[in-house]
Amino acid sequence: MKYESPDYVRISLAAAITLGFIEGRFFRNAKLHCINLLLTYEDGCVGRCAYCGLSKSRINVESWNEMSFIRVEWPVIALGDIISRIRSGFCPHVERVCVSMITNVKARRDLITVIERLSREVDLISALITPTIIDRDWLCRLKNSGAEMVGIAIDAATPELFDRLRGRGVNGPHRWDVYWRTVEEAVKIFGRGKVGVHLIAGLGETEREMVETIQHAYDIGAQTHLFSFYPEDGSLMQDHPQPPIGSYRRIQLARYLINHGIISADDLKFDGEGRIRDYGLDGELLDEIIDSGLPFMTSGCPGKTLENACNRPYANCTPYQAYIGELRNYPFKPDKRDIEIIREQLIEYR
Repeated sequence: MKYESPDYVRISLAAAITLGFIEGRFFRNAKLHCINLLLTYEDGCVGRCAYCGLSKSRINVESWNEMSFIRVEWPVIALGDIISRIRSGFCPHVERVCVSMITNVKARRDLITVIERLSREVDLISALITPTIIDRDWLCRLKNSGAEMVGIAIDAATPELFDRLRGRGVNGPHRWDVYWRTVEEAVKIFGRGKVGVHLIAGLGETEREMVETIQHAYDIGAQTHLFSFYPEDGSLMQDHPQPPIGSYRRIQLARYLINHGIISADDLKFDGEGRIRDYGLDGELLDEIIDSGLPFMTSGCPGKTLENACNRPYANCTPYQAYIGELRNYPFKPDKRDIEIIREQLIEYR
């Protein structure tokens, strides 16, 4: 028997804990508000992205089901069991489900099938899609299936980095122009603010380049969901360092200000190394925004009551990093002590 989509999906470790399939708890009593699912096939993903745990370029992995993703295992579970657990009210704090494609031609059909089944029980569904294998007509079918938001993982902030890490540089199938064209088409079909562009800080870009890409996404009607790079064992970038915490905090703050229409990238001032030195904003207002803690929380699709339901607890840092104050994306609102640490980090330029 093949444990493949659409009847089976992989589920994030955090979601498996939240739904009670695996025992566990979260540091500082964080709660997951979005169930993250991933389509699964024995032949896996044909992408060769240099930083991804699911990549064909990954070494020392015998099978697709052995591959971790974002540092953790994603167990394979029957979709029907997941739907039953959601229907039971086992996790009333969950406000959204997100289903992710991989670069596999079967995913075009199966993503729509999975979302159709989920939509009978779930009001808010996101689809993380792969532009390489879809077209505009498929996007229309996706919306009709029950998805009301779309995510597109562009990841790299510049065309050069994208091509080197996801395209020709690794003999991969993905192309920068195709991804951005799909963002524009998705905005036309789903609406402004209904499309999220995933970006990973720390792949080799400057703070300025990242901010300019965030602004570009905003200008065409997409929000930005920001991740901090974390090296995946066995990937081509397993020895690449994380971005400095100060750099990541500054980009987080800039992303929040741009995505909320408070400033544009043109308002920012940078030093000779492309690092943010000034936000072009009144000091009192900037202090108020920093003290709110909101810019440093996980950026993701909203829920019924939450600005960011897809909060992915501890997805891009280790528990130890979280313990010492380097929680890259807070899955809850930072407290007073957290804000004190964040303020110190914002002015780190090491």
